[in-house]
Amino acid sequence: MNPFASLGTPIEREEEMDAVELPPERYARVLADLSRINALTMAPRPTLGFLERVRARGTGARPWRILDVGFGAGDMLARIARWGDRRGVALELAGVDLNSKSAPVAEARLGGRARLITGDYRDLAGQGWDIILSSLVTHHMTPDQRTGFLRFMDAESARGWLVNDLHRQRLPFMGFPLLAVLALADPIVRRDGQFSVGRSFRRAEWQAMLAAALPESAGACRIFRSFPYRLCVERIR
Repeated sequence: MNPFASLGTPIEREEEMDAVELPPERYARVLADLSRINALTMAPRPTLGFLERVRARGTGARPWRILDVGFGAGDMLARIARWGDRRGVALELAGVDLNSKSAPVAEARLGGRARLITGDYRDLAGQGWDIILSSLVTHHMTPDQRTGFLRFMDAESARGWLVNDLHRQRLPFMGFPLLAVLALADPIVRRDGQFSVGRSFRRAEWQAMLAAALPESAGACRIFRSFPYRLCVERIR
């Protein structure tokens, strides 16, 4: 791929870590390296900020039931668990991921703090979720899949939902490979991370997707930037 190619539209390319033939040991290393880079780039920051905004509206009398779609290494669920402990907010955490190789990695990190499910998030409809979250997931989806996901979150979350994803800009696109090298990350992380930036979206694109997927409630959604180079979408009820 030409690194100077136009970023005017999202890049259409599959990422290596999604390949079914990737051995579990290599996949676990990739997830561990991604977790380190996510920590360096403050990936949990917009998710924890969202939870604070939900908490400001009241915690209620029962534990929050939170679903993390695409839990990967489980690092976001772990951060959410610690957030709940510090704030005194009772949580029932669950995560769902299509890749069966994710669960052992996340379980080792979480130690039973969350229920981990391998499968399709759509099978979890009607289970009384208060909050539905995702991080670095929506750019992996096709347009139809994103539409369905937005509709699922809006219909199934009692308190609100959040999409935490990247912002397609040239500086992070060009700079991510250097960050990955300095962090001694697996070469797959270096290549996939750059493509992830290139596959992500800009504000106008999110506005169009929300208008198409949620015509009745798009106005209740908020698109916001989070340093560095995150572009997120939330709805809080």
